Amino acid sequence: MSFLDDDYLLTTDVAKELFHGTAESLPIVDYHCHLSPKEIYEDRNFTDIVAAWLTDGNNYGDHYKWRLIRANGTPEELITGKGDPWEKFQAYAATMEKAIGSPVYLWTHMELRRYFGITETLTTRTAQSIYERTNEMLATKDFTRRALLRRMGLDTICTTDDPVDSLEYHRKFAQEGGDTFAMIPAMRPDKALNPDKAGFSEWVDQLEQVTGDTIGSFDDMMAAIDKRVDFFHSMGSRLSDHAADLMVYEEATKAELDAILDKARAGEPLTADDLAKYRTALFLELMKIYDAHDWTMQLHIHALRNINSVGFAEHGADTGFDALNDRSIAEPLARLFDAAARQGAIPRTIIYSLNPNDYMPIATVMGSFQGGGKKQRMALGNAWWFNDTRTGIRRQLEVMAEESLLGNFVGMTTDSRSFLSFPRHEFFRRILCELVGEWAARGEVPDDVDYLKPLIADVSYNNAKALFV
Repeated sequence: MSFLDDDYLLTTDVAKELFHGTAESLPIVDYHCHLSPKEIYEDRNFTDIVAAWLTDGNNYGDHYKWRLIRANGTPEELITGKGDPWEKFQAYAATMEKAIGSPVYLWTHMELRRYFGITETLTTRTAQSIYERTNEMLATKDFTRRALLRRMGLDTICTTDDPVDSLEYHRKFAQEGGDTFAMIPAMRPDKALNPDKAGFSEWVDQLEQVTGDTIGSFDDMMAAIDKRVDFFHSMGSRLSDHAADLMVYEEATKAELDAILDKARAGEPLTADDLAKYRTALFLELMKIYDAHDWTMQLHIHALRNINSVGFAEHGADTGFDALNDRSIAEPLARLFDAAARQGAIPRTIIYSLNPNDYMPIATVMGSFQGGGKKQRMALGNAWWFNDTRTGIRRQLEVMAEESLLGNFVGMTTDSRSFLSFPRHEFFRRILCELVGEWAARGEVPDDVDYLKPLIADVSYNNAKALFV
């Protein structure tokens, strides 16, 4: 094989037929990403490839790439700073010369090919030509933000939206006829989840304003959030998402919850026990709400965020200073879902962990809470963030297959802030077909492409699309 040829990663005839005959042409449903609804609606051109690919100078860019550029000794001025765009691009090209084996290396070259038709390898020698050609194309009407999404065959995209958001740009997008793809909000109530963080009281004030309710108790807050779920539902939302970095379980009385909420709104410090009680109760109430609306709940677990305090102070969150956590997960997760089962409200749930060692504990816990007449009520989320490598994706697929039903898996999401990230769906589909092709070659599944194609189509597209029915 040559680099990134038509059959790269497809090492068997079955894999080639599954990918080229089924997966390759299917539309994309990206049900979790961090693209801006405003940017999608306004549909402007990027100023250049650096703004589209690396950073616009305002700490909005691709932290996957930033970590690698930092590792190559590049000054921060040429990463998240106000450095010259060409010098930033040169620095990235120099980084790519050292990045063989990284998924970012593959994604970079896939993005050059799929969006711009550029097949050269990015090096310091080719950087000038690639910089000029991509900039020229990005200035045209065929390379606006929406045009970039259309190029990848996007069917549906879910943005990540706070419960107090007006969803103004979703409304405008829909009222003006949308596009060839749907843009749907997904609720992310992380500010509700973190009463110990700065700005919590102000967020509750905003919740009062958008609902017209006075929030004097924990029950009042949940009633207000329920109203916002109603609103999001009316705007097409069918999913929520939570950065549940650490799973905890601790029961509390209503009086304790009201006291914790009062302390948080007053800016008083909360204990670990306070937080555990509050978060447990919040999740249990949210699960009731989501189940009543037939929503899918996503839990993103075990990110260890902002561990470089100097880097965080200088650049803020989501700029490349995070790692995976290695705390225990099975017991608090099991207790939470057992409590949800006792209250008769377990919504359809997708559980991601940043720590791949958690895959088996999660898969075995979720297997105990399937049922309720819901197809794959509990699913292991796709290999996420540090794990969306070939090795990580294969391992997640293997655990999902070994411990549950691979054919019900809801496939890939980008979890991305980049408009150029969507070839990652192709990367995932190639790995899925590669793995299933290997199983067929070893006699572990039937060597029957017609039998296997429906499963590939379901995992690549159909199951994710069904989340919105």
